[in-house]
Amino acid sequence: MDIKKDKRVVLTLDAGGTNFVFSAIQGGEEIVKPVTLPASPHDLDRSLHTITEGFRKITGSISETPLAISFAFPGPADYPKGIIGDLANLPCFRGGVALGPMLEEQFNIPVFINNDGDLFAYGEAIAGFLPKVNKLLTEAGSPKQYKNLFGITLGTGYGGGLVRNGELYIGDNAAATEIWAMHNKKYPRSFAEEGVSIRAVKRVYAENTGLDFDKVPEPKEIYAVAAGEKKGDQAAAVTAFKELGEIIGDTLANAVTLVDSLIVIGGGLTGAHRFFFPGIIKEMNKTTKTLNGDTIDRLVMKTFNLEDAKEREFFLKGETKTITVPDSSRKIKYDPLKRTGIGLSVLGTSKAVSIGAYAFALHALDTK
Repeated sequence: MDIKKDKRVVLTLDAGGTNFVFSAIQGGEEIVKPVTLPASPHDLDRSLHTITEGFRKITGSISETPLAISFAFPGPADYPKGIIGDLANLPCFRGGVALGPMLEEQFNIPVFINNDGDLFAYGEAIAGFLPKVNKLLTEAGSPKQYKNLFGITLGTGYGGGLVRNGELYIGDNAAATEIWAMHNKKYPRSFAEEGVSIRAVKRVYAENTGLDFDKVPEPKEIYAVAAGEKKGDQAAAVTAFKELGEIIGDTLANAVTLVDSLIVIGGGLTGAHRFFFPGIIKEMNKTTKTLNGDTIDRLVMKTFNLEDAKEREFFLKGETKTITVPDSSRKIKYDPLKRTGIGLSVLGTSKAVSIGAYAFALHALDTK
């Protein structure tokens, strides 16, 4: 899919608990100044009216006729049916609100709603991380190409999304890739997000400094302390991100065992990746033991940090060799190194979600 050459227009919405931001995309780029309106999270009638008003404002400011509406909205939800469930940050939607069908009736165009983690992964698969890595492999002379991408977002929560062979994988209950709910290695009685989020970084820093949680700085400042750019407990700051990496690595090791894909990471915490990427890689490349005591690799594939120049070079080179087909003079290239790579968002998290929403709508329209 070459979205840059597509002339179709799709209306989009960035839905938060405080504000709704409306826009329109054509050819993978915004074609209008976004409109921001208050979300009214405790008043359903007002919130629904705002959503309608926002899309009408955008429609009135463009000359083209939009062919669809596509956007990310918090879950839980029945995304294929466009029904929003019991949201935490938008409590007025509790009980089930048929938002998609309402907008379809009002604007008479198809409406597509997805989770932001799903759309982040889709955007990076269509126009970001996945095509970039495949291009680098081709330029390096490698026969290997990837078709699948698992994306995670690190911020207030821990989100995930999977694109398989160009298709967004949602699951039978629209609840696939809920990586936040995985087992927490460090805190077995809890779930992964309690160790992979902004609050997790702050909690670990608080525990290692003796500070009250309410007095702990935000992760951006904790990163500055870890980097020696700001005064504070540097060891505690480094520990906070090290633990973050360890728990992420454990969940990704479990996930990639099933999905066998590249992994892209986005979200507000990625600015500190130099402190938690090593923990991810170390955890995923660990060994385990059989009951007889024999040591084996935890994963079938080796994990590489694609933000590190040396690891990226080895990843791209692989172990390619030429072998001869038995009873034949024909020779073929073969790379026996099973591997996955982890890297940062190429598009930026917000843009990846927007591109994902746009591309998802176009793909859905083309396959109907």
